[in-house]
Amino acid sequence: MTRSGSPLRRRGTGACDPWVAGALLEWFRREARELPWRRTLDPYAIWVSEIMLQQTQVKTVIPYWERWMAALPRLRDLAAARPGKVLKLWEGLGYYSRARNLQAAAREVVTRHGGEFPRSFEEVLALPGIGRYTAGAICSIAFNQPVPILDGNVIRVLARVGALRGDPRERGVNEELWSRAASLVEAAAALPPSHVPGLAGNCSALNQSLMELGALVCTPRGPVCDRCPVSARCTARELGAAEVYPEIPVRAKGIAKRVMTLVLERGGRVLVERQPAGGVNAGLWQFPSREMVAGSTPSEFLQSCHPVDPSPELRPLVTVRHSITRYRIELRAFHARVASALSGSGVPKGECREWITPRQAAGRAFSSAHARVLKAWIGKGGG
Repeated sequence: MTRSGSPLRRRGTGACDPWVAGALLEWFRREARELPWRRTLDPYAIWVSEIMLQQTQVKTVIPYWERWMAALPRLRDLAAARPGKVLKLWEGLGYYSRARNLQAAAREVVTRHGGEFPRSFEEVLALPGIGRYTAGAICSIAFNQPVPILDGNVIRVLARVGALRGDPRERGVNEELWSRAASLVEAAAALPPSHVPGLAGNCSALNQSLMELGALVCTPRGPVCDRCPVSARCTARELGAAEVYPEIPVRAKGIAKRVMTLVLERGGRVLVERQPAGGVNAGLWQFPSREMVAGSTPSEFLQSCHPVDPSPELRPLVTVRHSITRYRIELRAFHARVASALSGSGVPKGECREWITPRQAAGRAFSSAHARVLKAWIGKGGG
């Protein structure tokens, strides 16, 4: 809607010209944040940062990236690392397939490219876990190649500048956005050098300026248009309707899910199990868990895990609320001290199960929710 309340009918063409590119470069030269991955042109370090930044805020990523680079400073270090170490370094970031794909891609670089990160966009794109956006970010930032990028921040900036109608996830609209992003980075490549010292050049600075502008100024709600370097060419601002763009449909409501988790303690040790390959949390450790359905109770779950009489006392430990994809999960953890090793059918057979101490747990990678359960157990005197 416009300020007058009438529906928008206009689909702008955008302003992907040298003036816009130049204004973005000059703004980024002045306003770029000091971020640790901007101090290097190492494609490996830039790649790690880009993967970590997917669906994760910058302030969260910084300490993770610094720990990762301290532990695995070279691509070959990542390729040779134990998968458990990789997951432990990633613990808490979520979407653990990102970490597994990082290692798989590093091993492929070692075997297929002699350990040297490829410079070709097509070869970078062919690596596991790397899509069109990430390949473009690596090639433009590390190698100053005039290839476009398109993430949520960039989509928002380009959609508003051109008042681009339609859902950006629809094929036609999405390709139009890619085309506009390509026009901008190509325009920047043709301009005299005007970039932040230490960066590869105009292509690097242009693509980062789009991401930076979307993160700091052209925000989803309350964009600060008077601070925008391209506001003079922004059609959405002219229409008084910046927040209308991009036209992203409202997400479907998340699906509620309730899970019960047992923290079974025996002689200062607690029972944990490693998740099998192929699942959401493959390779991570967690406590025995089961979805709560009609008629199920923690006591019944405990009895199936540990069929003894009398049943051990069961006490609430902690409730953790979190999300995985479209699910909104409430995890209720219960604690019980048991006298003998686990038996019964409560935990799927064939999984790796161990009784471990708090010290041993510190070296295992747990899913975020179960890491909070572990912390609650230790905080209440566990072990």
